[in-house]
Amino acid sequence: MVEKTITLEDISLVDFLGLDNQNIKQLAAAFPSSKIISRGNEIKIQGQTPEITKIHEILSSLIEHYHQYGKITDKSVHKFLTADNDFEDDVVITSPDVIVYGSKGGVIKAKTPSQQKLVEAIAKNDLVFALGPAGTGKTFISVAMAVRALKNKEVKKIIISRPVVEAGESLGFLPGDMKDKVDPYLRPIYDALEEMIPVEKLKYYYENKVIEIAPLAYMRGRTLNNAFVLLDEAQNTTPMQIKMFMTRMGPTSKVMINGDRTQIDLPRNQKSGLIEAMSILKDVKGIGFVDMRTEDVIRHPLVKRIVDAYSKLDEQRQKEREEREKNETQGQDAPRRRQNFRRHED
Repeated sequence: MVEKTITLEDISLVDFLGLDNQNIKQLAAAFPSSKIISRGNEIKIQGQTPEITKIHEILSSLIEHYHQYGKITDKSVHKFLTADNDFEDDVVITSPDVIVYGSKGGVIKAKTPSQQKLVEAIAKNDLVFALGPAGTGKTFISVAMAVRALKNKEVKKIIISRPVVEAGESLGFLPGDMKDKVDPYLRPIYDALEEMIPVEKLKYYYENKVIEIAPLAYMRGRTLNNAFVLLDEAQNTTPMQIKMFMTRMGPTSKVMINGDRTQIDLPRNQKSGLIEAMSILKDVKGIGFVDMRTEDVIRHPLVKRIVDAYSKLDEQRQKEREEREKNETQGQDAPRRRQNFRRHED
């Protein structure tokens, strides 16, 4: 009798083995001449060499399937047992517009025309700017594209960053160490990743720096090679910060910069680096720009109405500001015009 042991690494045992080890029991029932024993994260196979080899091949395929789709079902096991490996029943959609499969086997794809434009822009350009209001999917689609690039081995790591800008509460007064202080700012990134990568594998990626999530200040001095790099909430960068970030770009990197011009938390006298960068770089070849609008909001219907209301207010304030500046300029020119008039009279 031959014995072989397979160790399950970076795998949720419940998702792989099934409730009460049903997936392993189904596999064992198909090979009554062999023993398949599951203990902790190890699976031991005992039997004759031909069957052991076949069981090992099936388990290896199931592990690969788990890492791709995030789950193993009884249908998955049955299809491998019957050598039918197309898995159409396990995948919600198999159309070419799928960006990535979620951690529970769901499909993540562009849901609006602007999101599709963003996907295409990332595919065509090494540097892409996406500007739009909350709820348009800028961050989610960008993270999905990063995960796809990692799964397809187009890059070796994902680096995601945000500027830590205090909005009403000082970081110094928050409890915990630096990680505890900045994690709330990065929570949307963690949420997106958890929807796309199984928990055990995501933990492995974090621990081995395959996926890094860090404040923007930690990017200084680095050269980011063979990586998908995302800067989120870029409207809160200064001109110097965003220039520093863009110049970290290595020859094999893809860089994504997201922002929302209506949510600038910088001091009033501080110019947004994102707005300035987009103006400076608008004609540079090889850079993509995607403008997302309220029509692309895919959260609760009220979010779109809220964004519209605030946009109207911003437009009104902008007009008032321009009118005020115009009047101030005319007021400053009035003495000069009177002086020129007197000279003309003389």
